[in-house]
Amino acid sequence: MSKPNVRTNFALVAVGLLALAAVTAGVVAYAVSKAPKHYPELTVFANGESVVVEPYGYCELSNGECVNDESTYYIPATSGKPVQVSLPTSVAEAPWIVVTVYERPNGEQFERILSFIDYPAETRFLSLDTQPEPELRLAGFEVRLPIVYTDPATGQEMYDVHGLWRVGTPQP
Repeated sequence: MSKPNVRTNFALVAVGLLALAAVTAGVVAYAVSKAPKHYPELTVFANGESVVVEPYGYCELSNGECVNDESTYYIPATSGKPVQVSLPTSVAEAPWIVVTVYERPNGEQFERILSFIDYPAETRFLSLDTQPEPELRLAGFEVRLPIVYTDPATGQEMYDVHGLWRVGTPQP
């Protein structure tokens, strides 16, 4: 029996490496397909604390896949000190609105709306006033990603939200 030549050895090594690469690609593809979905998260800062806020509800526009966690996150906020919100790139680059809810001592509530239109393009950080007037305090806020669509049944343009993050701001 003759000894394999250099070409044969090279071909065997190449086939082995190709098989190893194919197996590795298959394992990676399987792992990625089974990985949990990661949806955009906000980071909220107040009183020296931070909280990562997952979506209350979020729908992917590309495939209609939705998650409805329906969790409200809480971070204590002192009146007169701002609450800062860090927006992930996917939110900062999209049309967004922030609905702030302010409350008077008697429980009466007022909403104020902030919009991406009020800020420079792709703003990543927002500072929310916790006490815009002496008798008002920030009770909470929502960050929303709106979408406008046409109702196929009526032909009317409709407004809905495909991303929502909800934060309550109790006093410390």
